[in-house]
Amino acid sequence: MSSENQESQACDACGCSAEVGYMIKEGDDIAEVSIFGQNKHQLETEWQQYLVLAKTVNDNVIPTIVSSDESELHARLQFECSAEKLIFELKSRTLRK
Repeated sequence: MSSENQESQACDACGCSAEVGYMIKEGDDIAEVSIFGQNKHQLETEWQQYLVLAKTVNDNVIPTIVSSDESELHARLQFECSAEKLIFELKSRTLRK
């Protein structure tokens, strides 16, 4: 059996490559969310969508609103591990406009 060194090859789907260990870092379990809107009701509605999505990744996620006013909401979601945060960040791309 021969072993060959292979260079990183670009993904056919997106044209990029990455080391999984580089993307998933131990202790990197907090996702930061910033939402901008016209009024407080719109911000709360969008925040609820992020919370629902986060709970599909891990029901034990810990949400914290860092700051909020009439046009901005900044929050953190603490997951139990780095992989869950990464999964959430990938899934939450569908919520961004």
